[in-house]
Amino acid sequence: QVQLVESGGGLAQAGGSLRLSCAASGRTFRNLALGWFRQAPGKEREGVSSISNRDGSRYYADSVKGRFTISYDNAKNTVYLQMNRLKPEDTAIYYCAADITGWGTPVLAHRYDYWGQGIQVTVSA
Repeated sequence: QVQLVESGGGLAQAGGSLRLSCAASGRTFRNLALGWFRQAPGKEREGVSSISNRDGSRYYADSVKGRFTISYDNAKNTVYLQMNRLKPEDTAIYYCAADITGWGTPVLAHRYDYWGQGIQVTVSA
């Protein structure tokens, strides 16, 4: 089992920044990819970004490219999502997830094995 705990959400103004953190604990896997998903009211869960420990590759959805940055701190077993130039359409519940194949892509919810509880991000216009 892998436990994932998100933190850092909240309220921001359009154009502002937030940084999400996701601390992983529990069983360690040689290969592990961590991803961020989001779900807005009435919409399907969307893959936002992922990072693979196999080759360090990163993925970003088109809607966040150039604004969001994913990173991983091995010493802390924590993945971060730095969100800059936030837009009202970024408002959603953000979920951290783990893929034990280690690839992380495609960033589809059914490919991920473990999930955090989710954290609210609200961007005001």
